[in-house]
Amino acid sequence: MFGKKKAKPHIDKEQLELIQNAQRRVRQKKRLYIHFIIFLLGAVFLILFNVVLGFGEDFKPLDTNWFVFAILGWLFLFLFHAFNVFVTSKFMGKDWEQQQLDKLLAKQQDRIEEMKQKFIKEEMLIAQSEAYNDVVESNITTSDAKDKPIKKTELTIIVAAGENDAIGRNNKLIWHLSDDLKRFKQLTSSHHIIMGRKTFESFPKPLPNRTHIVITRQQDYTAPEGVIVVNSLEDALDASRTDKQPFIIGGGEIYKQALPLADKLELTRVHHSFEEADTFFPKIDYDIWKEVNNIFHDRDEDHDYPFSFLTYIKR
Repeated sequence: MFGKKKAKPHIDKEQLELIQNAQRRVRQKKRLYIHFIIFLLGAVFLILFNVVLGFGEDFKPLDTNWFVFAILGWLFLFLFHAFNVFVTSKFMGKDWEQQQLDKLLAKQQDRIEEMKQKFIKEEMLIAQSEAYNDVVESNITTSDAKDKPIKKTELTIIVAAGENDAIGRNNKLIWHLSDDLKRFKQLTSSHHIIMGRKTFESFPKPLPNRTHIVITRQQDYTAPEGVIVVNSLEDALDASRTDKQPFIIGGGEIYKQALPLADKLELTRVHHSFEEADTFFPKIDYDIWKEVNNIFHDRDEDHDYPFSFLTYIKR
């Protein structure tokens, strides 16, 4: 009997809300009852005030004693109070507002859940489609090598060369073709560009919006931050493996090494022979390379030589 704590009554949230609502309704009805008593006493007082004491005997709007209008006005206030207690407060009070808000939130939650399920379903379908495509791609083979799966990257050579395959002299271009430079920027932006050390050093600074990979035999070669330095073309291709279309941009020796490995060739053929050149692009074997695009540009005030944009893919 000693040491035992008296158990405290437990009231859950719903019971507490019912009690609070009941208490609130009791208070509302008490106020209405007081209003009714005051209304009756006030009506009797107004009648006595007029009939017994004679106050306002001569004031009869519409041939009716004035206290009748006063009592009717008071009655209207009483009825309005009763309407608020038994109708508005019961069905359209704060509880009603909260119920409507809860219903609205529930509908919104259901809608969000429906959209979420729809989104998850779409994501699953996309994932299944991508997985299916990956399986299909992994099983498709080329006509020349049935056991070799399709490559995930498209190694592209981009070069401007004269009719005699000249590409430069003293590590510089022999010509200035504005449209060719614009095309180079358009094609290589956001990609890895692979080049030899001399080609890289011919730039005033690294080209914007591109990842530079420089091939050099120098073991201690230093380059600006962000430039990747490797010692072989194989290492350069490995460094650009995340890019679906890395570009080989020069010079002559790198072109020679990359041509057998390339999948695509973007060639600007300058229609002129440059005998003074000291660097040349390798001869293109047209049995291996197929022309798929050819856009001619004639000579004009901004271009000293006519040229053509040629695109080749490996057969």
